Amino acid sequence: MLEGFKRWLSGRAQPETGSGATAELGSFTDWSRRAQVQIRTPREGNGVIIDGKSGELPWRLEWGPSQRPYVLGQELRIRAALPLPPELQAIVLNRPLQEAIEKTMFEQYVEGVQTRLDTDTPAEMRWVVMYPKLGRAELGALQERYAAAASAASWLRQWLGGTLGPALLALRSEASSAFVLMVNRGKMTLRAEVDEASALSFEPYLRVFEIALREARSARIDTDDEA
Repeated sequence: MLEGFKRWLSGRAQPETGSGATAELGSFTDWSRRAQVQIRTPREGNGVIIDGKSGELPWRLEWGPSQRPYVLGQELRIRAALPLPPELQAIVLNRPLQEAIEKTMFEQYVEGVQTRLDTDTPAEMRWVVMYPKLGRAELGALQERYAAAASAASWLRQWLGGTLGPALLALRSEASSAFVLMVNRGKMTLRAEVDEASALSFEPYLRVFEIALREARSARIDTDDEA
């Protein structure tokens, strides 16, 4: 993970996209009937797109080649728009990814490539070093596996303090695989490294995403927050 960051930030390589990003849509037939979702392939033919709803909120799931330097295999993306303040920015990510981002960005900064970090680095990577992170005591049971930062700390604590925290703990994934859950400009996005395109591999992440949507709508921003 760390070496992949360094190659990307130094401009010598693009993110690894893996091979065989084609999904067999027939394997999703049972899931599409049960979950009432619409499944199709992207226009370029690589990957899969799934549209569904969580209550009245539409969401879109996409799987295919990575769009982020920190996802070194095939990337699963789930997105939805939320009635949240556009200035609210928050991120939850797994510990190995947090540590790799901080180390890589610090090394690149002191080596004099600040301009590249400012213009080309994804916003969520900058947030890891820009915003104050919740302390381990605040994270509680999440502290060993996850880190979290936000422009509004009290909102972040509320978001994680309900059913989202246990849902994140129940998510089983490889420790070295990237996982990011973020809120930005009124949208929520989940990104994860998922090499297999199947209902079995997608459903745990979608379950976490839907819980995160519900908890985000019930959390409130305190007037003392700087969001």
